[in-house]
Amino acid sequence: MSARCCAGQLACCCGNAGCSYCCGPKVRQSRSTRFMYALYFILVVIICCVMMSDTVANQMREHIPYFEDICKGIKAGDTCEKLVGYSAVYRVCFGMACFFFIFCLLTLNINNSKSCRAYIHNGFWFFKLLLLGAMCSGAFFIPDQETFLNAWRYVGAVGGFLFIVIQLLLLVEFAHKWNKNWTAGTATNKLWYASLSLVTLIAYSITTGGLIWMAVFYTQKDGCMENKILLGVNGGLCLLMSVVSISPSVRDRQPHSGILQSGLISCYVTYLTFSALSSKPAEVVLDEHGKNVTICVPNFGQDLYRDKTLVAGLGTAILCVCILYSCLTSTTRSSSDALQGRYTAPELEVARCCFCFGSGGEDAEEKRNMKEGPRVIYDEKKSTVYSYAYFHFMFFLASLYVMMTVTNWFNYESANIETFFSGSWSIFWVKMASCWICVLLYLGTLIAPLCRPSPQYSV
Repeated sequence: MSARCCAGQLACCCGNAGCSYCCGPKVRQSRSTRFMYALYFILVVIICCVMMSDTVANQMREHIPYFEDICKGIKAGDTCEKLVGYSAVYRVCFGMACFFFIFCLLTLNINNSKSCRAYIHNGFWFFKLLLLGAMCSGAFFIPDQETFLNAWRYVGAVGGFLFIVIQLLLLVEFAHKWNKNWTAGTATNKLWYASLSLVTLIAYSITTGGLIWMAVFYTQKDGCMENKILLGVNGGLCLLMSVVSISPSVRDRQPHSGILQSGLISCYVTYLTFSALSSKPAEVVLDEHGKNVTICVPNFGQDLYRDKTLVAGLGTAILCVCILYSCLTSTTRSSSDALQGRYTAPELEVARCCFCFGSGGEDAEEKRNMKEGPRVIYDEKKSTVYSYAYFHFMFFLASLYVMMTVTNWFNYESANIETFFSGSWSIFWVKMASCWICVLLYLGTLIAPLCRPSPQYSV
C-alpha cells in the first residue's frame, strides 16, 4: 500500500495524475486540484506577511550568523531591506498574479478533463511550484523598480476593488437564491414558510442588535459624531432596503422578492459597519486632568490589541480563511452562471436546507467516473465541475487584493503586519465603500426590472 501511495504521489507531482491523500479517504480530482492551488496561495500569503513583519526581520538580524554578509552576497542591501517591506510584497504578488493569469489564459474554454490543457491544470504540481517560485523571484529583477511599483500599485487597487465587487455581487445572488429556493418548497410543504420567517427574524435581530451594540460602545454623549453619522446612515439604508423589497411595484415585477434577502444584506451591512469601525484609528483626547484618553472604541478590546503578535497572527489567519472561502465558493459553476445572468427556472427549483451545495446526484456520477486508481475519483470526464479559467481569474484578483490589503492599501510606506489590524483610515474607507456598494448592488437588482419593458427579469 505504501509503495502504491508513493508512486501515486510521484505521478501527481511530476505527471498529470490527480493528487490524493496518501492512506486517507478517497478524494475527487476537482477538489484535490483546488486544494493544491489554495495551498500555493496560502504559502505565498504567509511569505508576504513575513516580509511585512518588523518582528521577524529583527529576529533574523539577531539570530542568523553573518546576516549582513549574506544580504550583501545576494545583493539584497546591507540588511536585506530589498526583501522586506511593501515593495517586496508588491514583487512577490506580481509573480503570483502572473502565475494565475497565465493559467487563466491557458485554461480558457476547457469543458472536460481529457484535454492536454486540462492535464496541465490538474497535475504537474512540482513543476508548477517551481514556476511559481521562479516568477515570484524573477519580479525582484525587473528594471526601473520605481516606475514598476507605482504602476503596479494602481493595477493592484483596481484588481482588489474588482475582487470586492464580485464577492458583493455573489452575496446578493446568494440572498436571492436562498429566498427563491425555500419559497419553491412552500408549494408542497407549508413548513418552509416557518423556515423563511425564522431566518428572516434572526437576520433582522442580528442587524438591530448589532446597530444598537455599536451605538452603545462606539459612540459617546459628547463627541464621536462621525461614528454617529455612519451608524445612522447605514441603519437608514437597511430600513430603505427592507421597504423597497416589499413595495408593490417591486413585488409585481419580482414575486420572489421579500424581506429575507433584505435581512441577509442588512446583516452583512451591519458586519461591514462593525469591521470598519474596528479598523478606524483610535481617537485620543485630553480629559479634565490633562491625560490622554482614547474615545469612540470599546474599553474591553484595548488589552487584546496591545499584544501585537497575537493580533497579527489571528488577523492573518482570518484574512487567509476569508479570501480562500471567497475564491473557492465563487468559482462554482452556479456562481459563474449567476455572474453572467443565467439562473435556474423557478419551476425547476427543489427546496433544500443546504441548497448552496447542490443536489445529491453526484455520488452516482462519481461511481461511473471511478478509475482503477483507488484514491482519486476522476469526476470531470464528461464535463468540468467548475470553470477552470474563472477559477484562476479569481485567484489572480485575490492576489491583487492580498497585495493591497497586507500593504495597507494607500498607506503602504508606514505599513507593517504588527500594526495592520490596529487601525487604518485606508482600510476603514475601503470597508465603508464596500458596505455602500453592497447596498447599491442589491437595490439595483430590485429597481432595474422596473426600467425594463419585459417582465421576464427575476433572480
